[in-house]
Amino acid sequence: MSNPTKLPELFGSRVFNEATMKERLSTASYQAWKRSVTDGTPLDLATANEIAEAMKQWAVERGCTHYTHWFQPTTGVTAEKHEAFITPAGEGKAMMEFSGSELVRGESDASSFPSGGLRATFEARGYTAWDPTSFAFIKEGTLCIPTIFCSYSGEALDKKTPLLRSMEDVSRQAVRILRLFGDTQTKRVVAQVGPEQEYFLIDKDLYNRRKDLRVTGRTLFGAKPSRTQELDDHYYGAIKPRVAAFMKDLDETLWALGVCSKTKHNEAAPSQHEMAPIYTDANTACDQNQLVMEVMKKVADRHNLVCLLHEKPFAGVNGSGKHDNWSLGTDRGENLFRPGSTPSQNAQFLLLLAAFIKGVDEYQDFLRATVAFPGNDHRLGALEAPPAIISIFLGDELGAVVDSIIHGTEYKEANKRTLKIGVDVMPPIPQDNTDRNRTSPMAFTGNKFEFRMVGSSQSISGPNIALNTIMAEELKQFADELEASQNFQEDLQKLIKRVFTEHQRIIFNGNGYDASWVKEAESRGLCNLISTVDALPMYTAPKNVDLFVRHGIYTQEEIKARAEIHFENYTSVLSIEARTMVDMIRHEILPAVSRFAADLCAQADRKDAQGVSHKYETATSREVGKLSDSLFAACEKMEKDLKAIPADAVSAMVYCHETIVPDMAQARQIADTLETLTASDYWPFPVYSDLMFSI
Repeated sequence: MSNPTKLPELFGSRVFNEATMKERLSTASYQAWKRSVTDGTPLDLATANEIAEAMKQWAVERGCTHYTHWFQPTTGVTAEKHEAFITPAGEGKAMMEFSGSELVRGESDASSFPSGGLRATFEARGYTAWDPTSFAFIKEGTLCIPTIFCSYSGEALDKKTPLLRSMEDVSRQAVRILRLFGDTQTKRVVAQVGPEQEYFLIDKDLYNRRKDLRVTGRTLFGAKPSRTQELDDHYYGAIKPRVAAFMKDLDETLWALGVCSKTKHNEAAPSQHEMAPIYTDANTACDQNQLVMEVMKKVADRHNLVCLLHEKPFAGVNGSGKHDNWSLGTDRGENLFRPGSTPSQNAQFLLLLAAFIKGVDEYQDFLRATVAFPGNDHRLGALEAPPAIISIFLGDELGAVVDSIIHGTEYKEANKRTLKIGVDVMPPIPQDNTDRNRTSPMAFTGNKFEFRMVGSSQSISGPNIALNTIMAEELKQFADELEASQNFQEDLQKLIKRVFTEHQRIIFNGNGYDASWVKEAESRGLCNLISTVDALPMYTAPKNVDLFVRHGIYTQEEIKARAEIHFENYTSVLSIEARTMVDMIRHEILPAVSRFAADLCAQADRKDAQGVSHKYETATSREVGKLSDSLFAACEKMEKDLKAIPADAVSAMVYCHETIVPDMAQARQIADTLETLTASDYWPFPVYSDLMFSI
């Protein structure tokens, strides 16, 4: 896009959005679709046929020959099965056809996706069903139709179905709260999300020379180079031309797909960057973030680059997260977490704040579990990511308001005007009432909460399902209590004070990296689920299962299946990484250092014959030989331990954490030391300084 004035024309040009539907559908069909979206009214076949025909014509005009039901299985990435519009027309001819039944429902093999035991291999049938709240779009000549994915017997096998359930649930309970405050107009409350996406860019030619990057997405070996991010000069620094060209291409590709890519900048580590979109509803945000990750990789390839989304592709430098900015808004455009300027608005805000604080405190273990997977274990608790302990940062001003309510004291505003804390005299709370706290897992940032623990490669559906459901539970409790109240104002004040008092332990405005916080958090009774192995069992804790089953987000079988999938994924990822290490050690590192040591010995012999000193050759060859023996032994141990992984999913996960992870750490430590001793011409693959400073 050479002309910036063409941006409005470019934006959404590859999306069958509402404006396009309004233009191409009859008024009756358009209104029927609108009712389906807003009220959940099912579409009749005639309307579905008209929408399908309009969608097909629009797609064909833009060069499409195929369509696909685009869905999000429990793999964490998307899936698509392409079908041609072509159909026989007789006399050896063909025509382009797409019916309402093909739009609304598709069939897919469900046996080859992770199901956690929900489906047996011989029970293969699965169905995709159109999500009319998500717009279809064109990707690489194919019309992509966002769908849910379920089994033949109706179990949810995807991430979209429970997300939609959770959005409906939190809307229903939030509307009950709004009615108590006199809001009779709002029909729906929408969970809103804006996921910031961090990533690394490296040269594709260098990437192709590293098996660990190709197979696992991260470097399994690599000594720390002489320079990484110590000078703090990359963060927000001038964007290099090659990266700028990628970012321009990325923006324009995303804009055409209707993604409001807004912000781009360099992140803290060399070759690390960030893209942030504008808020949208949680369903669209989850769809679009999956698109963002896919498009990033494909656009990078066009520029002879590779986009790395792993949480820690390079040890010892900044890792990548995905800050999940979450809030609630009405269908009339009001952000419910924006502190209002009137007493009644502030009372409503404080009640919602109380619900969030109570929910995070009561379900902190489950929130931690939603971001638990092997990649995030390398990141959480490091200097650029939150600790594994869940807490909420409110900032000084809002924290002072909450503290005043808890203690029944007066709240003193910045202008020194003193007001009593009471619903009718609540002072205005400025929107920008907090500083930023990079160490907080859950930070209030003016009108939203920023869940900073989400991993960069992760689907954001799981964390947002949890946030929506937890909020729905607390709002339901509050609505049940206040709807039965005989004195709303008095009972409201008591409720807010009680909740803040009982759940203040989850509020922490200090430094989450400080060692003293671990002890303090323990004394407060907060969870410290350090690793994935510690956190994942919380999926099936009785209170957590009860929460999601009671709210109809998951059946008991569905949530237990998802836990099983996560257990198996942990073992699979660790096993792949360990086997890749073994392969690189045996076929690349040991042969390379052996040649180097042999050449050193030969050089030492020549020098000795000439009467020349050979201290470097002798000492280095001896050290390399000793380390080679140690690396060989470590490799053999890892191979042996890999063969002993138990069959049971939980036992296998624990075994990998306790045995395979230390094996990998030991092998890496030896190999990285060998890298520092081996001449560059001999080392078999690009090192950190090559990878991080190549573009």
